[in-house]
Amino acid sequence: MLKDETLKALIEAIIYVSPEPVTLDMLAKALEGESRDRIKGSLYGLLNDYAWPQHGIQIRPVAGGWKFSSKTEHHEVLRGFVKSLKPPVRLSKPALEALSVIAYRQPVTVPEINDIRGVDCGGVIHTLMEKKLVVTAGRKNVVGRPILYRTSRDFLVHFGLRDLGELPSLREFEEMARQALGSDVLPESEVSVAPESNAEPVAAAPEVTADELADPPGEVAEPEISEPGHLSAEPAAAVDNISGANEVAQGDGSSVRETGNAQEEDSAPVKP
Repeated sequence: MLKDETLKALIEAIIYVSPEPVTLDMLAKALEGESRDRIKGSLYGLLNDYAWPQHGIQIRPVAGGWKFSSKTEHHEVLRGFVKSLKPPVRLSKPALEALSVIAYRQPVTVPEINDIRGVDCGGVIHTLMEKKLVVTAGRKNVVGRPILYRTSRDFLVHFGLRDLGELPSLREFEEMARQALGSDVLPESEVSVAPESNAEPVAAAPEVTADELADPPGEVAEPEISEPGHLSAEPAAAVDNISGANEVAQGDGSSVRETGNAQEEDSAPVKP
């Protein structure tokens, strides 16, 4: 069970952050473990506290719930103040991406931003400068001396930051995404690994040594050599055919027949 002061403070914070009127059922659901009667008593205590004239705001009933609002006696002053306020800044997704690169890499040049995002950001940078979220910070001492950009004071005001040191880190971004998306975002340690295949491994080919290459297994049949006395006439005829095919015409009409290493010149003219 919460203390009375803690319960009243939580009810006050819930009504403050809610964009719509907060009902008793919504409070009971948010404050689990607390009785409806106790929640209702703390709520009416807040109503009495803000009813005192030293408070410029009040909690009033709206559409079956309760919502913070300013008191009617201060509306004239507040109306003039609201008119002097700047309109809310609305940024597109490309503008937010370019602004985040500048915030975490500042000072940074347009080519460096283009390399990170993969697209041309010249028009987006111009829009951010018009909204006074980005200002120039000199030039970089490289070829071409490109302009450097950094975030402005309006950037801190727009995002409610005291200084750039309050920018969330990558680990904090992952934690916020995990809380927002639940089990859809898993830490790296819980990422499942694909199961191994059940297929049997293929046996490696046996290694062959140098000795086995030099002495191949098995007996190799030696070529049969005929004895000189049993030579047939067919090889001689084949030699004549081969030598006859090697006749070469000479320029003077004669021909030369090559037989082995010797040349025999035929005096008979070669027919064209």
